[in-house]
Amino acid sequence: METSQSPADVGAPAPWFRWLQLAMGIICMAMIANLQYGWTLFVDPIDAKFHWGRPAIQLAFTIFVVTETWLVPIEAWFVDRYGPRVVIMFGGVMISLAWMLNSIASSLFVLYAAAVVAGIGAGAVYGTCVGNALKWFPDRRGLAAGATAAGFGAGAALTVVPIAKMIATSGYQNAFFSFGIGQGIIVVLLALFLRKPEHTMPPRKKKLHLPQTKIDYQPSKTIKQPVFWVMYAAFVMVAAGGLMTAAQIGPIAHDYKIADVPVSLLGFQMAALTFAISLDRIFDGFGRPLFGYISDHIGRENTMFIAFSLGAAALLTLCAYGQNPIVFVLASGLFFGVFGEIYSLFPATCGDTFGSKYAATNAGMLYTAKGTASLLVPLASLLAAAYGWYAVFSIAVGLNITAALLALFVIKPMRRALILQSEPAAAATVQTANGSLV
Repeated sequence: METSQSPADVGAPAPWFRWLQLAMGIICMAMIANLQYGWTLFVDPIDAKFHWGRPAIQLAFTIFVVTETWLVPIEAWFVDRYGPRVVIMFGGVMISLAWMLNSIASSLFVLYAAAVVAGIGAGAVYGTCVGNALKWFPDRRGLAAGATAAGFGAGAALTVVPIAKMIATSGYQNAFFSFGIGQGIIVVLLALFLRKPEHTMPPRKKKLHLPQTKIDYQPSKTIKQPVFWVMYAAFVMVAAGGLMTAAQIGPIAHDYKIADVPVSLLGFQMAALTFAISLDRIFDGFGRPLFGYISDHIGRENTMFIAFSLGAAALLTLCAYGQNPIVFVLASGLFFGVFGEIYSLFPATCGDTFGSKYAATNAGMLYTAKGTASLLVPLASLLAAAYGWYAVFSIAVGLNITAALLALFVIKPMRRALILQSEPAAAATVQTANGSLV
């Protein structure tokens, strides 16, 4: 007996092809990871050379994150219509240019300009890769978004030690220039092989027990839904603590006077700060796909509650016992292991709630919450100077607990109600198009 094929299935790519697309997206994300997670290594060397002060230098970090996130919806608009290739090539050129500018920056103006260029480039790569993963994997959104985000979370793990050594031996300017060129070239080359799916994806082997919309919300409709803004608020709350810790982990270690204290764990020995950053990136990268996978099975909001609560506990431990170098390394690792999941859970939740067709743009709009949260990073330096790191950590703990409660008791019922409300609309659309319900 012959089996019929729909027109969308004819000429569809082999099943392995989408995994290749995912892998290339992960590598691209790894190439932009140092723009955020390697930054903390440069803060004190820059300050030692120019004496601009940590708050002024950390403003460049905030500018980078704001530019990276707030422009993603615009970049994603191009991706949804023209595919990922051109946007990612553009991003690769921009990230190289940014670190070249950092290598010659002798004024705050140039440092801030480089941050804008870096943010534009990183946002083009980040938003494109995450959006593309959501489109290729409608059946495994949590895992695909988590694996892609893991490239960004763990990408710096392999280069933290080389960058730190190059800064120590050749100066931070040489580190900026060399790694900037190398990372940009790899992104541009991989971009040549990336594309969006042009055919209907293979049917799922098993039905997901997750609430998923049956219609595709245009971005203009998405931002009118109250649940979008509650998700946005929760994203800001959790991202604020994570970005503050990522940007300030170096200054925190120096203020605790443990940055250069040797730490031996699992047969490895490194300075506490270098060990912490390396372990942070590994745990961060591992946690993103892990929590994405878990959320595919137990639900997005349930997973958020678990992760956000664990994040609060890790920050509390870091606050109380972080002066111990071993605790500092382990507690920061645990925190980043549960923090990075926001970059898998929120895009997956967005795709489930608002559909696949405009997934890149909708997820990009939600991702701007990271930029909003970054505005608190320079304030953390000022707050720490006035009241100590205890005050900063206490606020971050409170925000994580609030976000955990929001996920379980507000977002979960609101999202389910919206999806149930959308089912009659989806059925009416099918009836209008085909003349009968299918």
